[in-house]
Amino acid sequence: MSISVILIDDHPLFRKGLSYLLETSEEGIAVVGQFATIGNVLDWLKEGGRAEAALLDRNLRDEDGLALIPELRRYGIKVIMLTSAEEAHEIREAIRQGVDGYVLKTSEPAQIFQAISAVTQGGGSLHTPVLDESMREMALPDACSKLSSRETEIVGLVALGLSNKAMGEQLGLSDNTVRNHLRSILEKLELDNRVQVATFALKHGLARKSGTA
Repeated sequence: MSISVILIDDHPLFRKGLSYLLETSEEGIAVVGQFATIGNVLDWLKEGGRAEAALLDRNLRDEDGLALIPELRRYGIKVIMLTSAEEAHEIREAIRQGVDGYVLKTSEPAQIFQAISAVTQGGGSLHTPVLDESMREMALPDACSKLSSRETEIVGLVALGLSNKAMGEQLGLSDNTVRNHLRSILEKLELDNRVQVATFALKHGLARKSGTA
């Protein structure tokens, strides 16, 4: 079964090139809509348009693309920022708005494919070269000490982009148990979503620890 995505970018040539790249790949991706403005997307949603993920540029003709994130998420659409905005404050702002993934336009195609796969399977994907600066202000001092050993393992696995199901299989836990641990992790770290958890894990080296679990 293919993964349905929409492209939201105000450059027609970029959209057409990306659409061709996605649909001719072997990743099973179907582009079900292409849009240049937020207004176009909202009209499409009102008419019943649906997708599993959106590749969203921040700089659109009519508004900041971040303004569209809550509406897309309300319809159950995972949001991957695919943008040239690489400043740390821009990335932090996108994460605070609830973006599920963040990939730069300078990335290799494989990174875009991986991001789509990760977020539609319940994981998160950030473009790792921009991680070091992106979340320095969002992690609490000594926050790692608040986590149980099991929660620390799960934090690390989130950073690897694993879905709840995949984490459960690796740790011998049910999806429900993993979900409860994630809820506790978000509360303890005072974070809002799993992308923030993944960034926290990478910042503190927890992803490397989890790789041996």
